[in-house]
Amino acid sequence: METVVDQAQQYAPLIVAALKALVVLVVGWIVAGLVSRTVRKRVNATPEIDQTLGNFAASIVRWVILLIVLIAILGLFGIEATSLVAIMGAATLAIGLALQGTLSDLAAGFMLILFRPYKLGQYVDVGGTAGTVVDLNLFVTELVTPDNVQIIIPNGQAWGAIITNYSAHDTRRVDLVFGIDYGDDAEKAKNIILAAAEADERVLKDPESWVRVTNLGDSSVDLTARIWCNAADYWELKFALTQSVKEGFDKGGISIPYPHTVEIKREA
Repeated sequence: METVVDQAQQYAPLIVAALKALVVLVVGWIVAGLVSRTVRKRVNATPEIDQTLGNFAASIVRWVILLIVLIAILGLFGIEATSLVAIMGAATLAIGLALQGTLSDLAAGFMLILFRPYKLGQYVDVGGTAGTVVDLNLFVTELVTPDNVQIIIPNGQAWGAIITNYSAHDTRRVDLVFGIDYGDDAEKAKNIILAAAEADERVLKDPESWVRVTNLGDSSVDLTARIWCNAADYWELKFALTQSVKEGFDKGGISIPYPHTVEIKREA
């Protein structure tokens, strides 16, 4: 009986420390989430600061709080801060070798937030993967495709890839190519295209809309239209003008060639 009591007394401090550590972990995890969300809301509520920085700052705050929680938990088990620093210093090399990719993503995350090649809400192409940026944190960039598919890109890969930002500027140029028959009037077709552009309020007056004959193909004369609009109107304007020009060609008697096969029969 005395042996059991002695063992219980021996392990009692460890059990108490473990229970305290569990409480600290749960409370710290909850606090980290609450504080990070508060930071995100406060930063995003400031008009002068874009939301990309808010998400990034919230991510940093969360991980810092969790690190403090880890140090507190180790302290409950009798590991002093000085000893912890020595242990962390000795383990840094091993951890660095094991987490080279993660540390690279972390460093790339700071570079992305510093140079801002893209921001939240912008439509970008990162190394051949296109989508709208919905999150940028310490380690990854999250995109959502037009068909609502989530894409997670490690920051290291994003920073090292070719980034095409379609939303970086307020305006974009819509390029459209229309093929007409060789027997049709090219000037008339150009006027129809320009009239369709002028009739749409989304088309900007400056720079001026531009239509030229750009190619003499095997079966068509190709007309290229270059029309400017606000970046947010790009796709809707492109679809609308394609339909408007088609309807204008139909009314004006302009034909659009299409591939067809001609069969020639010879009498024996």
